[in-house]
Amino acid sequence: MTGDVGVVGAGAWGTALAQMLASDGRDVLLWAREAELVDEINTARTNSLFLPSAKLAPTIRATTDLADMAALPVLLLVTPAQFLANVLAGIGREGGDVVLCSKGIEAGTGRLMADVARAAAPGASLAVLSGPTFAHEVAAGLPTAVTLACEGGEAQWQRLSAAIARPSFRPYYSDDVTGAEIGGAVKNVLAIACGVVDGLGLGQNARAALISRGFAEMQRFGLALGARAETLAGLSGLGDLVLTCSSTSSRNFSLGKALGEGARAADVLGAKNSVAEGAFTAPVLAEVARNRGISMPIVEAVVTLLEGGAPARDVVAGLLSRPLKAETPLV
Repeated sequence: MTGDVGVVGAGAWGTALAQMLASDGRDVLLWAREAELVDEINTARTNSLFLPSAKLAPTIRATTDLADMAALPVLLLVTPAQFLANVLAGIGREGGDVVLCSKGIEAGTGRLMADVARAAAPGASLAVLSGPTFAHEVAAGLPTAVTLACEGGEAQWQRLSAAIARPSFRPYYSDDVTGAEIGGAVKNVLAIACGVVDGLGLGQNARAALISRGFAEMQRFGLALGARAETLAGLSGLGDLVLTCSSTSSRNFSLGKALGEGARAADVLGAKNSVAEGAFTAPVLAEVARNRGISMPIVEAVVTLLEGGAPARDVVAGLLSRPLKAETPLV
């Protein structure tokens, strides 16, 4: 079968998406920055740096040349959020579908990834793919459901669902691009907080409370920026939040767990090949929320921990000592 899909970014998630897309024999072009990784993918059919558990399909071809990606009708952008603008500008995209798979907010500007992409590729049709996904499970062909939010409405959905859906990978349609983006960005920060709870040994009750109150923060922020409540309560919001707040397979949860155990954020982040996006999103998210008058105490607590402003137990104690109030989700 001929391929019309490219994946830009050969980290764990990008490689897993390429593997999923190639599962029916389709050709998939995968871009990586590292020449040695491209050679490994094309010759050994492995990605030992980011996804060592997968034996990659023979129809995946890797390249270091961004120009190779420009003419493909569908591109999945899976680069770290802070590099999206430069990578997309390097492709020189003038049209076609661009599916944003990175979860974050741009530092310095506070822009969501769709805003970044609109500026870097104004002629492209944008969509956001987001939901509860661990890369190794997607690569292994385990059942997965995601939100595919299409700025171009149902016509774009028809094109993209035909290109992306597979028997074990089920996208659900939305036209709420903002909601799909905010769910993915905010849950990364909240997953760090849940990891801290685990690292401190505070128990399952505390984790459940944090997920619930964290979801209230996600709702407040999302609704203020124009997201729809049903999107935030769906796969790309609450679904992704529950998954990444419950397992050390989440890079953000693992980072938080290490912080709860007393590690320094800089040491943990410097020792990893993969990116814990929540660490970069947290200060930007907190700043945007402050500027808009949105209360996000859990997010603020994560920023304090990442900056080394106080020990984890003191930060949690500060959250627990906040004034009591009614359980109104959006307050």
